[in-house]
Amino acid sequence: MKPFLKVFSILLTLALLVYPFGNVAEADAVPGDVFVTLGQDLSESQKNEMLERMEVSSDVPTLYVTNEEEHKYLGDYISAQTIGSKAFSSSKITLSEPDTGIHVTSDRITWVTNEMYANALITAGIKDAEVYVTAPFNVSGTAALTGLIKAYESATDQVIPEEQKNVANEEMVRTAELGDAIGEEEAAELITLVKEKIATTSIESEEEMRTIIIQLAEEINVTLTDSQINELSALFMKMKDLNIDWDTVSNQLDKVRDNLSGFLESEEARSFFDRMIEGFKSFFNSIRSFFSS
Repeated sequence: MKPFLKVFSILLTLALLVYPFGNVAEADAVPGDVFVTLGQDLSESQKNEMLERMEVSSDVPTLYVTNEEEHKYLGDYISAQTIGSKAFSSSKITLSEPDTGIHVTSDRITWVTNEMYANALITAGIKDAEVYVTAPFNVSGTAALTGLIKAYESATDQVIPEEQKNVANEEMVRTAELGDAIGEEEAAELITLVKEKIATTSIESEEEMRTIIIQLAEEINVTLTDSQINELSALFMKMKDLNIDWDTVSNQLDKVRDNLSGFLESEEARSFFDRMIEGFKSFFNSIRSFFSS
């Protein structure tokens, strides 16, 4: 695991301890244009809450995602019970300038991390966008990818092949499952490393893929079970056979890394961590005062 990811993960954990369609998007979208997806089963008050959280008006181009669509793209990878019977996950996608990469933020999402979303979106062929994912209450976050892909297709007048959507959804689920076993940051980093390897290497057999996965896992001090290796190998063999522009994938993966490291070096991040550290000092001083009194 890379140092800045480890630092970010530790600091974020400490911080948590302390404290049918609507308006159809136009095809001639340009950087700065915003598109929203809402879960079909949101109540009117919940819809208004989502728009408020996204800081957009009610006339923003909006698409609705149904529970049937969620089952279509996730049903092969997670149980119907986990997917549920209603669609609530919502998202906002803002098209960015070329070569700025994908930047994801989220709240009320309990299972899928921002980097997992970014990785899966890149696999689906999405690039250069600001993405925000939310819900009216805590959800796993698996269903949001369906809405984001749908919004991007509508915004850019681009049809993403079904097999590419399926692989992107499987990647998101497998990464989240792997994150439960080896750690979220480690799982996302391993997936990124393998994709970067696929982009620069001609891999002919599943055995070659297994060897690459094992080697890259060892590089970041991760031990995988045979079952995990088999699942990842099968996923990446599907991925490498897709009609993907791997140069673009590699570029977008680099941008995701830059966006994360840039945040850690930003004035916003320093201000946040300064406030967090001051909060820690105050907290521990109060404990010290309590026991010394």
